[in-house]
Amino acid sequence: MMRYNSRRAVQNIRSGLDASFLIQPPPQAKPRRAIPPGYIHLGVSKEIAPTLRDFGIEPNSLIREAGLDPSLFDDGKSVVAFTALARLYALCVAQTRCPHFGLLVGRRATILSLDLIGRLMQHSETIGAAVDALVSNLGVQDRVVVASLDVTDDMALLTYAAYQRDNSSAQQITEAALAVTVNALRTLSGFDWRPTEVLLPRAAPAEAGPYRHHFKAPVRFNQESATVVFPAGDLKRKVAGADPLLRAMVEEQLQRLRGHAGSDFPDDIRRLLRTRIMGRRSSASDMAELLAIDRRTLSRRLRDGGSGYRTLTNEIRFEIARQLLEDTDVRLGEIAAALGYSEASAFTRAFRRWSGRTPTAWRTATGEA
Repeated sequence: MMRYNSRRAVQNIRSGLDASFLIQPPPQAKPRRAIPPGYIHLGVSKEIAPTLRDFGIEPNSLIREAGLDPSLFDDGKSVVAFTALARLYALCVAQTRCPHFGLLVGRRATILSLDLIGRLMQHSETIGAAVDALVSNLGVQDRVVVASLDVTDDMALLTYAAYQRDNSSAQQITEAALAVTVNALRTLSGFDWRPTEVLLPRAAPAEAGPYRHHFKAPVRFNQESATVVFPAGDLKRKVAGADPLLRAMVEEQLQRLRGHAGSDFPDDIRRLLRTRIMGRRSSASDMAELLAIDRRTLSRRLRDGGSGYRTLTNEIRFEIARQLLEDTDVRLGEIAAALGYSEASAFTRAFRRWSGRTPTAWRTATGEA
């Protein structure tokens, strides 16, 4: 059996190859490129094809119907448009009649499905550093989903959200992300690790067993976010087998990709807003302070990108409101409070401006569709 070779693994990372345990020679690597807004590394969603086969469904026809090439699913590093991937998830749910299809996809995935980010997590010194690596680098491989970590009292909350204007199938994609995250944390912490609870922004399903079976923890539905909750003390746990040299090499490659990403300032602001608009300060002044620029510079850069801060804020609020109205039974007053409105009536007026309907009418219409 070939032994693990740290030096060879480092060379592979530098050249863009997987830093695996090299039982066999790795294939020729494709050049890595930064991805534009609205696109995502296939990554975890590569497991769509085998998940469909588990249902006895040949995946290629559905993949083509969604507008994608089935050969893309041979490589988790393939880059696809979110709109096409969202169509595929919708087709999969309809064909399998499985409302938790995204959960099944994420359940099959591993920490290695996260590509470079997964490698960086494996070689982080602690669980906290691994989670920070995930949160801070996700945008290099994924311009659709954003992650955030909050530590309150003695609990850590790792949250995912889709932030694109077309949020169809966002529920499936975020559930896949939660499922693989738990797999990754079990890989790093030990397979007996389990979260304290999992929060899901969807109505309670008829059968919650698949969720409890995978997460091995209480699952709360009709929540405002997709969140894994676990003891903050777990963040201090050491990651067994972490290699500082490999970590440095992976960080170098991610930094290089980040440097080649180009500038799409409005998209960056959308990502930040999606993680901060619920329960945090998210005014233009707050955002400028976070970015260490003055407010006028923030406004100018957004104008140069064809947008404005208030416009982006309202777009994000509308996206979150639609998702909660369509996928959950959360009461209007709670949605209003989550989005920063002091009264439900103010939220109703804003939602009518955005959509031409009241929140109640929107929920009724989408529930009947």
